[in-house]
Amino acid sequence: MGLQDEVMTALKNAMKSKDQTALAALRAVKSAILLAQTESGAKEDLTEDQELKILQKQVKQRRDSAAVYLEQGREDLAAPEIAEADVISQFLPEALSEDEIEKVVIATIAQVGAEGMKDMGKVMGIVSGKLAGQADGKTISSIVKQKLS
Repeated sequence: MGLQDEVMTALKNAMKSKDQTALAALRAVKSAILLAQTESGAKEDLTEDQELKILQKQVKQRRDSAAVYLEQGREDLAAPEIAEADVISQFLPEALSEDEIEKVVIATIAQVGAEGMKDMGKVMGIVSGKLAGQADGKTISSIVKQKLS
Protein backbone atom coordinates (compact mmCIF):
# COMPACT_ATOMS: atom_id res chain seq x y z
CA MET A 1 0.00 0.00 0.00
CA GLY A 2 1.39 3.37 -1.03
CA LEU A 3 1.81 6.35 1.20
CA GLN A 4 -1.15 8.11 -0.36
CA ASP A 5 -3.37 5.10 0.38
CA GLU A 6 -2.16 5.04 4.00
CA VAL A 7 -2.99 8.72 4.38
CA MET A 8 -6.47 8.15 2.93
CA THR A 9 -7.10 5.24 5.31
CA ALA A 10 -5.95 7.32 8.28
CA LEU A 11 -8.14 10.20 7.05
CA LYS A 12 -11.20 7.94 7.02
CA ASN A 13 -10.37 6.67 10.50
CA ALA A 14 -9.97 10.24 11.76
CA MET A 15 -13.39 11.10 10.32
CA LYS A 16 -14.97 8.11 12.03
CA SER A 17 -13.35 8.89 15.38
CA LYS A 18 -14.06 12.64 15.00
CA ASP A 19 -10.40 13.48 15.68
CA GLN A 20 -10.30 17.10 14.46
CA THR A 21 -6.53 17.52 14.83
CA ALA A 22 -5.71 14.42 12.79
CA LEU A 23 -8.41 15.34 10.30
CA ALA A 24 -6.95 18.81 9.69
CA ALA A 25 -3.40 17.47 9.35
CA LEU A 26 -4.32 14.63 7.01
CA ARG A 27 -6.48 16.88 4.83
CA ALA A 28 -3.52 19.22 4.44
CA VAL A 29 -1.31 16.28 3.43
CA LYS A 30 -3.89 15.02 0.96
CA SER A 31 -4.18 18.51 -0.52
CA ALA A 32 -0.40 18.86 -0.87
CA ILE A 33 -0.17 15.46 -2.60
CA LEU A 34 -2.99 16.34 -5.00
CA LEU A 35 -1.35 19.68 -5.79
CA ALA A 36 1.94 17.95 -6.55
CA GLN A 37 0.17 15.45 -8.82
CA THR A 38 -1.62 18.13 -10.81
CA GLU A 39 1.38 20.42 -11.32
CA SER A 40 2.11 21.00 -14.96
CA GLY A 41 4.44 18.34 -16.27
CA ALA A 42 4.03 16.12 -13.24
CA LYS A 43 3.43 12.41 -13.72
CA GLU A 44 0.14 10.91 -12.58
CA ASP A 45 1.69 9.02 -9.66
CA LEU A 46 4.28 10.48 -7.33
CA THR A 47 7.34 8.48 -6.40
CA GLU A 48 7.80 7.45 -2.80
CA ASP A 49 10.64 9.98 -2.51
CA GLN A 50 8.38 12.81 -3.67
CA GLU A 51 5.68 11.77 -1.21
CA LEU A 52 8.21 11.70 1.64
CA LYS A 53 9.44 15.18 0.73
CA ILE A 54 5.88 16.48 0.82
CA LEU A 55 5.34 14.97 4.26
CA GLN A 56 8.63 16.35 5.55
CA LYS A 57 7.69 19.79 4.28
CA GLN A 58 4.31 19.59 6.02
CA VAL A 59 5.93 18.57 9.32
CA LYS A 60 8.60 21.27 9.02
CA GLN A 61 5.99 23.97 8.34
CA ARG A 62 4.07 23.01 11.46
CA ARG A 63 7.14 22.79 13.68
CA ASP A 64 8.37 26.19 12.42
CA SER A 65 4.95 27.73 13.07
CA ALA A 66 4.89 26.23 16.56
CA ALA A 67 8.35 27.64 17.27
CA VAL A 68 7.22 31.13 16.24
CA TYR A 69 4.09 30.84 18.37
CA LEU A 70 6.13 29.69 21.38
CA GLU A 71 8.56 32.60 20.94
CA GLN A 72 5.58 34.94 21.13
CA GLY A 73 4.17 33.17 24.19
CA ARG A 74 1.17 31.72 22.36
CA GLU A 75 1.09 28.15 23.66
CA ASP A 76 -2.60 27.95 22.70
CA LEU A 77 -1.66 28.29 19.01
CA ALA A 78 1.50 26.19 19.21
CA ALA A 79 -0.17 23.09 20.69
CA PRO A 80 -2.36 22.28 17.63
CA GLU A 81 0.61 22.80 15.28
CA ILE A 82 2.73 20.37 17.29
CA ALA A 83 -0.12 17.86 17.44
CA GLU A 84 -0.61 18.03 13.66
CA ALA A 85 3.14 17.61 13.10
CA ASP A 86 3.04 14.49 15.27
CA VAL A 87 0.12 13.08 13.26
CA ILE A 88 1.95 13.61 9.96
CA SER A 89 5.25 12.30 11.38
CA GLN A 90 3.76 8.84 11.85
CA PHE A 91 3.94 8.37 8.06
CA LEU A 92 7.64 9.25 7.88
CA PRO A 93 10.38 6.65 8.31
CA GLU A 94 12.05 6.43 11.71
CA ALA A 95 14.36 9.42 12.20
CA LEU A 96 18.03 8.72 12.80
CA SER A 97 19.76 9.80 15.99
CA GLU A 98 22.45 12.48 15.87
CA ASP A 99 25.12 9.82 16.44
CA GLU A 100 23.96 7.87 13.38
CA ILE A 101 23.85 11.05 11.29
CA GLU A 102 27.34 11.94 12.51
CA LYS A 103 28.69 8.55 11.37
CA VAL A 104 27.29 9.11 7.87
CA VAL A 105 28.74 12.65 7.79
CA ILE A 106 32.19 11.45 8.87
CA ALA A 107 32.16 8.66 6.28
CA THR A 108 31.09 11.09 3.55
CA ILE A 109 33.78 13.62 4.50
CA ALA A 110 36.39 10.86 4.23
CA GLN A 111 34.94 9.62 0.94
CA VAL A 112 34.87 13.09 -0.66
CA GLY A 113 38.14 14.19 0.89
CA ALA A 114 36.58 17.37 2.26
CA GLU A 115 39.05 19.61 4.06
CA GLY A 116 37.10 22.65 5.16
CA MET A 117 34.01 24.78 4.90
CA LYS A 118 34.61 25.25 1.17
CA ASP A 119 33.59 21.60 0.69
CA MET A 120 30.40 21.88 2.73
CA GLY A 121 28.16 21.95 -0.35
CA LYS A 122 29.57 18.67 -1.68
CA VAL A 123 29.19 16.94 1.67
CA MET A 124 25.68 18.32 2.27
CA GLY A 125 24.48 17.15 -1.15
CA ILE A 126 25.68 13.59 -0.67
CA VAL A 127 24.57 13.27 2.97
CA SER A 128 21.15 14.81 2.25
CA GLY A 129 20.65 12.29 -0.55
CA LYS A 130 21.67 9.35 1.62
CA LEU A 131 19.52 10.39 4.57
CA ALA A 132 16.45 11.60 2.69
CA GLY A 133 13.42 11.17 4.91
CA GLN A 134 15.48 10.09 7.90
CA ALA A 135 16.97 13.39 9.06
CA ASP A 136 16.15 17.05 8.65
CA GLY A 137 18.46 19.41 6.81
CA LYS A 138 19.07 21.66 9.81
CA THR A 139 20.48 18.80 11.88
CA ILE A 140 22.62 17.55 9.00
CA SER A 141 23.91 21.07 8.34
CA SER A 142 24.93 21.69 11.95
CA ILE A 143 26.80 18.36 12.14
CA VAL A 144 28.57 18.99 8.82
CA LYS A 145 29.62 22.48 9.96
CA GLN A 146 30.89 21.07 13.25
CA LYS A 147 32.98 18.40 11.50
CA LEU A 148 34.40 20.66 8.78
CA SER A 149 35.36 23.58 11.01
